[in-house]
Amino acid sequence: MLKHWFHSLVRPLAATTLAVAGMAAAYAQDIRLGFNADQSGTGVAELGVAARHGFDLAIEDINKAGGLLGRKVAGVVRDDTGQPPKSIQNMTELIDSEKVVAVFGPTNSGNALAWLHIPQQKKIPVIVPVATATDITKRYGGEAQNYIFRISMVDREQVALLLAYAVKATKNKKIAFIADTTGFGQQGVKDLTEVLALHGQQPVAVEKFGPKDTDMTSQLAKIRESGADTLVIYGLADANAQLLRSMEKINYFPVTLGTWGNMSTPLLNIAGRKLSEQIIFATSTAEDSNPRAVALAARVRERYPQMPTFVAAAQAYDSVMLLARAIRQAGTTDGEKVAAALEAGGADLQGVVKLYKKPFTKASHEGLSVEDFHLARWKDGKVSAHEDAITKSIAPADLKK
Repeated sequence: MLKHWFHSLVRPLAATTLAVAGMAAAYAQDIRLGFNADQSGTGVAELGVAARHGFDLAIEDINKAGGLLGRKVAGVVRDDTGQPPKSIQNMTELIDSEKVVAVFGPTNSGNALAWLHIPQQKKIPVIVPVATATDITKRYGGEAQNYIFRISMVDREQVALLLAYAVKATKNKKIAFIADTTGFGQQGVKDLTEVLALHGQQPVAVEKFGPKDTDMTSQLAKIRESGADTLVIYGLADANAQLLRSMEKINYFPVTLGTWGNMSTPLLNIAGRKLSEQIIFATSTAEDSNPRAVALAARVRERYPQMPTFVAAAQAYDSVMLLARAIRQAGTTDGEKVAAALEAGGADLQGVVKLYKKPFTKASHEGLSVEDFHLARWKDGKVSAHEDAITKSIAPADLKK
């Protein structure tokens, strides 16, 4: 009787143990991809949220098509809240504890620059779908294998497009710059000044503002006095919105250009619909750029109805698909072999942003360049591609950098 009771207890327990072990084994066999980016902490968190959805949807599509190397792909997501210490902690956990084979992120360039040494030392490929600082992919460019790649809009490349437009837009050859006092803004002024010199011109005024300032009328008055009819601003969306409001106060509306951060909703919410339409900014794609973008945007909006930053979703989606192509080509998830496969390229890959033929080389880990960018602006509360006579006249020779 006792023996029968013991076996009746042990059999289901054993079956449960085997089932759990089976699930654990299947879980261990998943190819795990990490995502580490700000999704809640700073003014660019919207870019991180959009990128996360692009990351998730790419993984869904890969699994629907049979996974990679006969295995399911699983995403492991971390929010670094825009803080370098948290971002470093996330990277360590993703690589050491979660055993991811690659990482996508971050949103903030400063966070990337804080932890690049970790994946580089551990031979884990990283593809950056948002952060734009020029130095991110160059830090380890001289090593035998550089593990840092990017599918995003490099600052210098954005400047090349903005100034190609500005030089053609100005009627009196008087172009001015205004930037926030952060490293981001001042590096932007450096790039702007150097690239404008390639066009044989100098700015007629260069002004600064604090990232938390709400009244820039005095700086704008000086720019107006310089005679500038074209202005490039370098700051984040919330401060740029205050700049637009200051323009309204003194009724000074030059042709106004900026970087892709202006597609974040703080610009729309603070400046309002009408004022937000004053600024033209660089982007790699928009929701209406092509049929692939339209389709992906519809899917993302099911999860993120207020999405203003579709470009980050598109770049993250393409980043995951390029990594998947490299894993298939390498036939393994070994980081060194996957990084080499990313450099080698492979069969053409039709992405959302563009057709990728050989986006990376040993010498360059930048998958997008100024030739892939176009201009956009807010229209009726949404970001739309911007085309006019000037955009149509820009030729490759105009894109100086």
